Amino acid sequence: MIHSKEARRGAVYVAQVLGVAGAYYLSGRLGLTRQVVVDGAVVTPLWPPTGISLAALLYLGARIWPGIALGALFTVSAIGDAFTMSRLGIVLGNTLAPLAAYALLRRVGFRGELARLRDGVCLVFLGAFAGMLISATAGSVTLMLDDKVPPGRFWLVWSSWWAGDAMGVLVVTPVLLVLSRVRCPRLSDRWPEACLLAVVVVAAGLISTRSSLSMIYLVFPVIIWAALRFQLPGSAPCALVVSVLAITAGTDALGPFAGHTLMEIMANLTVLNGCVALTALLLGAIVAEHQNIRRETEHAVVELEALVEQLAPLPGPPSGRYDDEPPHSGR
Repeated sequence: MIHSKEARRGAVYVAQVLGVAGAYYLSGRLGLTRQVVVDGAVVTPLWPPTGISLAALLYLGARIWPGIALGALFTVSAIGDAFTMSRLGIVLGNTLAPLAAYALLRRVGFRGELARLRDGVCLVFLGAFAGMLISATAGSVTLMLDDKVPPGRFWLVWSSWWAGDAMGVLVVTPVLLVLSRVRCPRLSDRWPEACLLAVVVVAAGLISTRSSLSMIYLVFPVIIWAALRFQLPGSAPCALVVSVLAITAGTDALGPFAGHTLMEIMANLTVLNGCVALTALLLGAIVAEHQNIRRETEHAVVELEALVEQLAPLPGPPSGRYDDEPPHSGR
């Protein structure tokens, strides 16, 4: 019995590692379909594997790191023919970055439900901005040491790398964290509004990213609508849709991205995706936190009413302290 349980646990662990590696590789190949080359370095405006890696660590713990390393190894090996020391450094950085982000989030008591504003802030500044410094630094330094990036262009490559990895955490990780709590809604729920929101976010995303009138700001009312009405389960997928549409238009130089240099397009995509992700994540967390506070307050009021009813005196006849005393005789 003991050996069978250990074998079952081992098989589950191996399946989890291979699943994470496969998800990393597939998402990496998907991200590379919109790759850009900055001074010999291959970067993407959005690198989904970083978001998948951090979500896997938050779900399964640090023991899943071999899956991240395998996925990074397979993905980097698929980019070129020879496996050099610079690519080994990239694999190491892409493995350590989500592990560092996970350790920072665990240290501050991060909760994957993202029902508190502090959780959203921690994911932004510790999970995305701070954690991804490792992957950007390791990748850029190894490429420079391998003479694939000139020293004078180091910071340009570094900033592009860091932005793509950070956007992967901001856009992909919240969606994966939300999926763990998604339940099939009842038919009586807000299905019509949700369907309308899905149509509007796609339409607004297409118009804002492909129109020559520079109407990028059109997507923000939709993101706010999703956050106010559906919290993070609504705003996170909307932010992902908008980011994908923006990256597609940007790498094809369409709409507001036409006529700009590659660096200008990368900067615009980073700012747009960052603002969309921050709006969806932080506003959704604020609304969820306020709703939780309201429910807790209502529950406390109900308990207080029940306690008052228990302590209140029962209705009855008026007190008769002198009923048993004999009547006084008057003079």
